Amino acid sequence: MGHLLVVESWVGSMSRLLPRAIRESGHEFTFVTRDLHHYLRAAPADGTHPLLAARNIITADTNDVDALLPHLERLHAVLGFDGVLSSCDYYLPAVARIAERLGLPGPAAGAVEGACRKDLSREILAEAGVPGPRFAVCADPVEAAAAAREIGYPLVVKPVDLCAGMLVREVRDDRELGDACRALTEFPVNARGQDRTPVFLLEELLTGPEVSVETVSFGGTAHVVGVTDKSIGGAPAFIETGHMFPAALAPAEAAAASDTAVAAIKALGLDDVVCHTEIKLTADGPRVVEVNPRPAGNRITELVRHVTGIELAAAAVDVALGRTPELASRRTGVQSAAIAFLLPDTAGTLTAIEGADQVRERPEVRELTLAEPGRSVRPATSNNEYLGHIMTADTAGSGARVTAESLLAQLRPCYEPSQEVTA
Repeated sequence: MGHLLVVESWVGSMSRLLPRAIRESGHEFTFVTRDLHHYLRAAPADGTHPLLAARNIITADTNDVDALLPHLERLHAVLGFDGVLSSCDYYLPAVARIAERLGLPGPAAGAVEGACRKDLSREILAEAGVPGPRFAVCADPVEAAAAAREIGYPLVVKPVDLCAGMLVREVRDDRELGDACRALTEFPVNARGQDRTPVFLLEELLTGPEVSVETVSFGGTAHVVGVTDKSIGGAPAFIETGHMFPAALAPAEAAAASDTAVAAIKALGLDDVVCHTEIKLTADGPRVVEVNPRPAGNRITELVRHVTGIELAAAAVDVALGRTPELASRRTGVQSAAIAFLLPDTAGTLTAIEGADQVRERPEVRELTLAEPGRSVRPATSNNEYLGHIMTADTAGSGARVTAESLLAQLRPCYEPSQEVTA
């Protein structure tokens, strides 16, 4: 049995999947957070709260890593941790530093920081010759305007240290560029109270299908589990509207995407980590969008499990403990699995989602999760604003995506419009 130190988490599906993987693998965990109420506010409506499985829950300032390290070192002397991990992007660099300080398994701290900061990733990958978009890192809007003229419109403006597609925008001219830069400037602190890096990342707009490559790295080798395809909507934002595993690609395309992802992971120096690497399949070949040094979100790990039987959350636990993960695929009876997300397209209060009962009865449906009435909504601008999802499985071929999308179209959200106040 291993004892894992878990530093913060998301409050979405991984907040359940990771504790479940720890428990089902015969291990236990101590949870450290700066704000326990953040998780209690998001308590599941049904079932047991995942934090009740923790051996200990400790409150500490996880945003002050210099103070956190000696505190955890003292706890380690008493509790004896065998590994450390997190499912929250904002704490992955801290976890790597903790592992180094406590002498625990894990990726190098510099490699994780390089992967988590999009500007550093771009510079490292470009230096290594890994294909990606033309880009510029700009300190202010004036510098951004000059870089935009060099790269050419349309282009993409990104924060270097946010996730879930937050404030990532396609811009087509100087006015839209100014608006995007202003929105980033007006968001100086992330959702976990951490100061953001005040720079703008401008990138060439890549065109073509987008996929992600799911890998597990240990012993100096990145093992490819498979390739997931994705649907993107919400322009000028980039919102993930669905995924399917495995991607409906020709073998040569899947191999090229996988090779590019492995090259990126190697260039960043990542090992002993599960990675989710996003790739654009352009007319000129695969181009790296970003490398995430953690298991995929949006329940992609569950799509992989339905098709291959491989548990990526369990693999993350294994590599955090310095153990060899189980990556052998097995027959599950499922040829493809897909998820489609329901997005709000108006502002108001959700009053109902019609059609759910009929959809839930369909044999292809593996999951149907929907928001409760009373939720305030607005047109979605990132992956944080879903109204729910439907997951389907196809036992015969690659039809799971078509099924998921057709069933999603039968769900009809109803809203009470927002009451605008006029002067």
